[in-house]
Amino acid sequence: MQLRVKGRGVEVTDALRSYAEKRLGRLERQLPDSQVELQLSAEHNPSIKDSHVAEATVRTKGPVLRARESSHDMRASIDQLVDKLERQVTRYREKRGRRRRASRQAPEEGIPMAEEPQIVKTKQFAVKPMTAEEAVLQLELVGHDFFVFRNADSDEVNIVYRRRHGGYGLIEPQ
Repeated sequence: MQLRVKGRGVEVTDALRSYAEKRLGRLERQLPDSQVELQLSAEHNPSIKDSHVAEATVRTKGPVLRARESSHDMRASIDQLVDKLERQVTRYREKRGRRRRASRQAPEEGIPMAEEPQIVKTKQFAVKPMTAEEAVLQLELVGHDFFVFRNADSDEVNIVYRRRHGGYGLIEPQ
């Protein structure tokens, strides 16, 4: 497992780096060929109680796992983050195991197949050209968490979304 620790607004000391390596090392047994990027940051706003934030991105042969945790202490944030990642890894490995077992079993044996995710609803709508600011206004009007639109400047399909901690994000294709 390759680990890269970065700090944003926080100094990553050797003690903090070794603590993160030790805690994230627990994932190495389950994900030996993975790359982990850990970003540690601190919110400098006194009104934010849980100001120490740990974010991780784990690149595996399969899915990319992401987790974000915050608390009053950086070590506690790292602990919570590792716990969350372990749950994600366990869920991923169990799901992968169910698919393998299901593919080996013949359906005529009367054994039910594992359920695959199903699309239960499809929507179609006109993608109108507009600016990102107009799309944010539309997002607020419809009350959803995201809004798909055609960018009037680039003529590409873009998405604006409401961010967890306030503000909006814009997704543009490359």
